[in-house]
Amino acid sequence: MTGIGVEAGAQAARSRALAVLRVRGRALAVALLPAGAAVILLTGASTGHLVGPGWDTARWVVGVLAVLVLLVAAGVCVVLARARPVTSPTVPIPERSAPDLYRMVRDLADRLDVPAPSAIALTPDCDSWLEDRTHSAHGPPPRPAPDEIAGPGRRRTPVAPVLVIGSPFLWWMRVGELRAVLAPVIAGTGPSAHPDIAAARRFIRGLDAAVAVASVPGRCPLTRGVCAGLGWIARLLLRGCREHAMQMERGVAAAAAERAQTVDYGLRIVAQEQVGLAYAGWDRLLTRVALPAWRMGRWPSRLDAGVVAALTELSRRDRLAEGFTSRLGERPACDLLEEPGAVDEATSLLAAHLFHGGPAESGSGWTPVDWQAYPEEVVDRTWRADAARLHRVLDSLGVRPSLDPADPDPGGPTLARVLDHLAEPPAAARTGPGSPATTEPGTRPRPPRAATPAPRPEHTAEPAPHLPHDDDAAPRLHSPRDDDAAPRLHSPHDDEPAPRLHSLHDGEPALHSPYDDEPALHSPYDDEPLLPASYDDEEDADRATERSAALAAGLSAALAWEETAVPDGGSGGSAARPGPESALWAVGDGMLPPFPLQPQRTARELLADHVTAMVCCAAVDTAGAVPALDWLDGPSLLLGGERAADLAPKVLSLIEEGDPGPLRDWLIASGIRPEKPVRLV
Repeated sequence: MTGIGVEAGAQAARSRALAVLRVRGRALAVALLPAGAAVILLTGASTGHLVGPGWDTARWVVGVLAVLVLLVAAGVCVVLARARPVTSPTVPIPERSAPDLYRMVRDLADRLDVPAPSAIALTPDCDSWLEDRTHSAHGPPPRPAPDEIAGPGRRRTPVAPVLVIGSPFLWWMRVGELRAVLAPVIAGTGPSAHPDIAAARRFIRGLDAAVAVASVPGRCPLTRGVCAGLGWIARLLLRGCREHAMQMERGVAAAAAERAQTVDYGLRIVAQEQVGLAYAGWDRLLTRVALPAWRMGRWPSRLDAGVVAALTELSRRDRLAEGFTSRLGERPACDLLEEPGAVDEATSLLAAHLFHGGPAESGSGWTPVDWQAYPEEVVDRTWRADAARLHRVLDSLGVRPSLDPADPDPGGPTLARVLDHLAEPPAAARTGPGSPATTEPGTRPRPPRAATPAPRPEHTAEPAPHLPHDDDAAPRLHSPRDDDAAPRLHSPHDDEPAPRLHSLHDGEPALHSPYDDEPALHSPYDDEPLLPASYDDEEDADRATERSAALAAGLSAALAWEETAVPDGGSGGSAARPGPESALWAVGDGMLPPFPLQPQRTARELLADHVTAMVCCAAVDTAGAVPALDWLDGPSLLLGGERAADLAPKVLSLIEEGDPGPLRDWLIASGIRPEKPVRLV
């Protein structure tokens, strides 16, 4: 029954491949049709049958048309033959660096009675597939051993494709499980070796590459016209082949799955459970652990080893995964590599390049970090960088360092400054609105909440007081009352100064203040508002106080400028590293879109992250807490050796309701002193 299924799937794939080749043949016939008509007309003239002025005109018209069509056809054929098909970014694994892995793959191919893959490569993803890289642009394919028995007229056998394996599989799976998972993938080399299927796939890849070549921007008008015609022809042929190509690949997959039924069928069922578990652990590791490091310009160099730690931690916490730990005593598949550490480092760098848009090579601003140094190099630095940004935005809003008249300058940034600013006046003090206890120096008293709206007061021109952060060397957001000589953030596209955040008491505030009607932050590239109101969506705006909305909008603008800022050029300078929101990144000779792991954070999420970072900095500096790494949740805070897991709802209560009570109670219970200065980067 299995043999019948394999033969049926392969036969269906071959019939669809012939249909694709028939589309190619029809296109060639259409291109040769004018030339054939011209030959008939010229032959008729030479034999004396088709003579006269009308036939002479027809010969000229058809001859010119035939030449033009042949030139276009020749150009399309050249582009199809020379265009470089896109290949997946992978880490190649030479046979000398993994002889046991190659031996296992070849033994599996022999059992399946299919050609062995020509090479093996790794990808930072939980998937495996076969990829054809026989194009001349990908390098010369390995030459098969000469066949002295076969005659010179024997049809050439296509080179086997490359086997691409997901790197998390090698570290989490055992050798037997990896063998069972790869069996249906390797079985696909059998149908792929058929000449008709290989020719159909080359034709489809050539059309796809031709469309990509025609879509490259930045050409002159004449070249754009030629490329537009080329792209139209390639897309027309692709539409004609689309359904046949889909059915061909389905037939190949069906034949491969049927053939693999005879190899480790029972073990493959168990291994499929590990595929889903590995995918969950890999996704959690990238989004919770690797992403904060990538944002800091550091890339974890042992991501695959981190998957094992994350899934082991999951099995410790989750009863459903208890049985998975018993597998750890068996031989892991990464033992099939001679140098698993070097391979892990290469795939980790590629993962950062694919999912974050980081450079393809390590450099001064893009350095590796190991798991032992992660809490100090990533967690602590991330907290302090966010806390420093939070206080720079508070400086730009004209917020005083302290509300205590007896201690107007605490000697550094404090958590109390953030709590006092975000607290709603009725919750911050019970002495009534407008009193010294509830009004920040340097800002006007807020009118009391009433059923009827209070009249909007006039803005004063009083300058904001000099703050302790004004002398920092790092670039920051400034009030229009600041010294003009202070450094400012500039647009990456021109020499004009970037739009600055205004103080709440200036004449034309850009941030949402208690007295503004329709505030908006504006983009440096046009007059359209970048952040209408203060939050990114209505749900966030409904759950935000006025002060938290203004602060969140300021943090969004500051972070946007930091991500788009381009460093000063120099002899050894390079372009800025594209961030996760970048539109393009380079791979090889072309540009491809990145694959961001998460959508861009909203203003509310940014504010919550920055306030949490400030709380963690205060805990580390005043209560002896330490930064730590949680394999499933990423950066974490250890207080007395235990993870502080109940901080998030208290921070949300502060920024959404303006109620600092739950957070203050938690600080007192944890021994954290918010009035003490903290160290920032």
